[in-house]
Amino acid sequence: MSQTRPILYCRCAYAKVVPEDVKDQVLERLLDSGEPFESVSDLCEMSARKDPGLIPLSKQEGLRIVACYPRAVKWLFSAAGAPIDPSSIQAGRIEILNMRSDSSDAICSKLGIPGGSDPESDALQRD
Repeated sequence: MSQTRPILYCRCAYAKVVPEDVKDQVLERLLDSGEPFESVSDLCEMSARKDPGLIPLSKQEGLRIVACYPRAVKWLFSAAGAPIDPSSIQAGRIEILNMRSDSSDAICSKLGIPGGSDPESDALQRD
């Protein structure tokens, strides 16, 4: 289990760019783990609506965002008027995990959820 670092899980409900099996497996394992997390339907939609709920999230120390490409997530928060401080990402205070390119095992391992494999060995297997 993680050290109670908050998790924001994006279901990417409208864009359909994240593989369904990865989203489903990550969500299922989050639910099974008992790890507290916040799930949102779609960060793209929240950004388009300039959802004020993104502002406190962008400043939340230790936040792990499970969504898509980090550059896209950063842009979405910025477009919503809730930019993520780049130094927070560089220092690891905010982490963005990419369900478009990583396996569910790699994502869950990075989250500290039991049953996930070693992300480094996953990367070696994909090469």
